[in-house]
Amino acid sequence: MNGYSTSRAFLEALHEGGVRYVFANLGSDHPGLVEAYARARADGTLGELPELVICPHESVAMSAAHGYAQVTGVPQAVVVHVECGTQNIGGMLHNAAKGRVGVLLYAGASPFTQEGELPGSRNEFIQWIQDVHDQRGIVRGYTKYDNEIRTGHNVKQLVHRALQLARSEPAGPVYLVGPREVMESPAPEQHADPAFYGAIAPSALAPEVVERIGDALAGARNPVAVTSYLGRDPEAVPALVELCETLALPVLESVPMHVNFPGDHPLHWGYQWNEQRDNPLLAAADVVLVLGSDVPWIPVKNRPSRDARLFVVDVDPLKEQMPLWHVAAECFARADLRTAVGQLTAYVRDRVDADVVADRMARAAAEHHRQVRAQVERERPDGDVITPEYLVACVREAIDENTIVLTEAITSYPVVSEHLRRSRPGSLIGSGGGSLGWSAGAAIGVKLAAPERTVVSLIGDGSYLFGVPSSAQWVARRYGTPSLTVIFDNRGWKAPKMSTLGVHPDGVAAQRSDFPVGFEPEADLPGIAEAAGGAWGRTVRVADELKGVLAEALDVVRAGRSAVVSVHVPPA
Repeated sequence: MNGYSTSRAFLEALHEGGVRYVFANLGSDHPGLVEAYARARADGTLGELPELVICPHESVAMSAAHGYAQVTGVPQAVVVHVECGTQNIGGMLHNAAKGRVGVLLYAGASPFTQEGELPGSRNEFIQWIQDVHDQRGIVRGYTKYDNEIRTGHNVKQLVHRALQLARSEPAGPVYLVGPREVMESPAPEQHADPAFYGAIAPSALAPEVVERIGDALAGARNPVAVTSYLGRDPEAVPALVELCETLALPVLESVPMHVNFPGDHPLHWGYQWNEQRDNPLLAAADVVLVLGSDVPWIPVKNRPSRDARLFVVDVDPLKEQMPLWHVAAECFARADLRTAVGQLTAYVRDRVDADVVADRMARAAAEHHRQVRAQVERERPDGDVITPEYLVACVREAIDENTIVLTEAITSYPVVSEHLRRSRPGSLIGSGGGSLGWSAGAAIGVKLAAPERTVVSLIGDGSYLFGVPSSAQWVARRYGTPSLTVIFDNRGWKAPKMSTLGVHPDGVAAQRSDFPVGFEPEADLPGIAEAAGGAWGRTVRVADELKGVLAEALDVVRAGRSAVVSVHVPPA
């Protein structure tokens, strides 16, 4: 069969399915893949396979695929080494699952023969050590689909099915494993038409659901929409703007990881995170429409009135992978958000009272402008001390709307949302999950997906270290994906401190300021990137240096070299 193997068919299927990049951390289970790429280079068919991107750490590979898919909507592939490599992507797999991002993860498996019975039989000691009872079980709580490649005769069918599931809403990661003997074995040349493995078509609201929600919105006095990830689909954002302008419907963004509604729009009513206070705007609403949100509010901190009518529209309205979750809504509807919002706009357009809408628009705009004025007042340094608000304001002034900003600032998440105030759909993204370190690899994937755009990451010092910056910066240098990383360097983990204060506000830790969260002695964070990836690095400690350093760093990035700026903010 002229060297045509299961490995070759597997790689061809990825390419046919729209996978442009395989982000790989190779091991002893991948000789078939290595040989397939070598043969393709030798016979001039490399264009029939995805491009191989070598990543010295698995988490960088996984988050790079994640970032690429967030920009393009097209799942990419990650290749890791048996169960060890699978476990090493655990946190980033969580992010892809919770962020509903399609990624195809492939791992080899220890050979199942040990006496040389088949090509690929065991010949290294680790292949006994790495043989586990249920390798696929490691990821089953986070993947939409898992399977084992048992023969080259149907490998393309398995790959295309996996990609179909990965991209169908709610999107998410999928997992395939392939024992070495199978991946080394000859396979019949085959063709699988990806046109027959398309994602599920967008679903719409049933007519009676449109009528029920539409009538409630049209008749409301103080309605509000709450969203967290409607902006996963950038085209859903202008659709939501149209609905909101039709009704004068204000929008609250709750723990947003995307631009869900333009930050400069007069109907934008701000952001909710972990603030230990009520949100009076939410509490005063008589109708609340939740459009794509896992945590629309935190019940012990803020919630709608018990008399408010609640409606949930989502691709995942019941959060089937969350054991404990409930919103006291009278209607839960599964639908594509862009489609559903368009249906509601068409229904309410001729059912609204123009005077009521005009009055509500004036009140909403006044609230929006009040919030912005208050935010602007905080955008100043405290003497020489750089506040997070001032840092974000300086970044906002230094970049343009075309820049893609990655946010992984954790305790400064609210500051990034409020003071960056992004308005272009797709220009701000977060991981969608809770495992730190996503931005380091995601910046690589985002830049590969949008090479013409500037990429800037706003992250905490803890997030930076979790991201394996030595590996990520090396990959960025090798594959020409420069980006700017701006670190909120508070020399510690502020999040555990805030969590402790939230539970024990008057405890001994609070009274004695006894929080084991400091990063002393201070690490040279930019120095890691300089050493590993040839990046340009600076540490900024005083406010009057900040704007100049940011401008210089952006010039460096636009010239083709990554830059890392560590900015001292008040300590954790």
